[in-house]
Amino acid sequence: MSMITATAWVPRGRASQHPARYEFDEEEYGRISKLAKLELDDANEDLEDARQALSKTNVSSNGDSQAVHAAEDDEEQNGADDALSDDDDLREYDLENYDADEGDGVPEGEPEGEEGGNSIFGNIGGLAYYRDSKEDPYLKLPEQGDASDDEEREELQVLPTDNMVLAARIEDEVAHLEVYVYEDDADANLYVHHDVMLPAIPLCVEWLDIRPNKGSEQGNFAAVGTMDPDIELWDLDLVDCMFPTAILGQNSRPATDAPLEPATKKKKRKAKKANASYHVDSVLSLAANRTHRHLLASASADKTTKLWDLNTCTAAHSYTHHTDKVCALAWHPTQASVLLSGSYDRTIVAADMRAPDTTVPRWGVESDVEQVRWDPHDENNFYVSTENGVLHCFDARQLPSTPEKSKAMWRLQAHEKSLSSFSINPTVPGFIATASVDRIVKLWNITDNGPSLVVSRDLGVGKVFSANFAPDDAVAFRLAVAGSKGAVQVWDTSTNRAVREAFAGRMRLPAGAEDVVERVVGVEVDDEVDEEEEEAEENGGEGGWESMEEE
Repeated sequence: MSMITATAWVPRGRASQHPARYEFDEEEYGRISKLAKLELDDANEDLEDARQALSKTNVSSNGDSQAVHAAEDDEEQNGADDALSDDDDLREYDLENYDADEGDGVPEGEPEGEEGGNSIFGNIGGLAYYRDSKEDPYLKLPEQGDASDDEEREELQVLPTDNMVLAARIEDEVAHLEVYVYEDDADANLYVHHDVMLPAIPLCVEWLDIRPNKGSEQGNFAAVGTMDPDIELWDLDLVDCMFPTAILGQNSRPATDAPLEPATKKKKRKAKKANASYHVDSVLSLAANRTHRHLLASASADKTTKLWDLNTCTAAHSYTHHTDKVCALAWHPTQASVLLSGSYDRTIVAADMRAPDTTVPRWGVESDVEQVRWDPHDENNFYVSTENGVLHCFDARQLPSTPEKSKAMWRLQAHEKSLSSFSINPTVPGFIATASVDRIVKLWNITDNGPSLVVSRDLGVGKVFSANFAPDDAVAFRLAVAGSKGAVQVWDTSTNRAVREAFAGRMRLPAGAEDVVERVVGVEVDDEVDEEEEEAEENGGEGGWESMEEE
């Protein structure tokens, strides 16, 4: 099984042009040793619990117990007899003298020969040995600083005109974060630059432009939420890294005394009760505040939303605005303290995070919330997608008396199945992309008369779990799409004729754009369709990712 559950873009010029290689120094060795000991302690505790549980289990009868012991004795006796038989068969090979010195095991009456007898190693004395490898004419080692170093440096280089695309992948029960490089030129290219291993199934990923525990220092980091309650922060400019730079969770602590101390954690059993300091269940959504760069919001299945201070890597506040799992977050584009949150309780809240105790405005929808976003072109509007495939547009100034009486500006049945993801183009007003587990991506034109369909495509990624427009103006029409087949595709929507015609008055097109062939760039993957997934669909089930999300 291979699927990509979430994606995120890294803006141009924010990644280091020459990412560094991970160095396994003494400090890192000490951290790994400490982590290994903590993991071993946890394993021993689990083993002891299992033994205690086993000791409490009563044997059905004494006769059964005796029969078990008798069977074990017979098995031991049979094993001993087999061992004796094997010894007889192997005795002729004289394995006891296998490591004896030359000539020790030569049968009496046979000459040893000039070089130690007729052994297959009899000519070993003729082999040359060089104390210095440079003296060996048959051995050539690459010199330091030669062309190979330059080639490796060039392979890892990220140009200022390149974008990075982050993809949270599950493949054969192994979870990792893949870092793609997208080269947007005449011969557009998308390839995996490097990846990092994750401790559990990833559910969300967010790009951070600040270095944890380092004040306002600029960085290039990824925050990853998984089935575990912890949030891991990974340095994207460090290749082959083994552990995250920082961890937000149960073992987070201020780093005022040692700001450069490597991140460590001890896995503990999930707490039963939610608290103000850390999440106790899966992290379903993350949102970085682009104005107050040290703030990161997280939403969890423990029904809480938390605000993290990346300067200390601790939770600044915890909010309980919902009565079910909180699954979607979005910061307001101009009012930096207002956070939009959506939940499985079928409500959406717009809360001022500076006033945690005040009553918050609340809207309601007819199905579980999938995703929420503010309109970057109109600060009063926000959009909500739901499990029944509907896209809602609300005016934040129109507050309902109760969530049940909420009235959307318009409702669009965009898909027949769950509307898992949607994205609003940052450059062109009214340009929205929706994606669903029905495997289809649709592009919409939003006007005063409401939404109208421009084009729909099956991009071959399976059930679509993520669709995001690029953040930079130069590549704003590039839509990254990923899903259940484990493939990432970048669709240059500006090369589609219907898109050019629909947004001709709102978008700039290069000269000769009318002759451009439609372009979709991706990494080659196996086209084999998951038979279990198809069977689940035929039986009426959604399959895979949806069931995991509910768990």
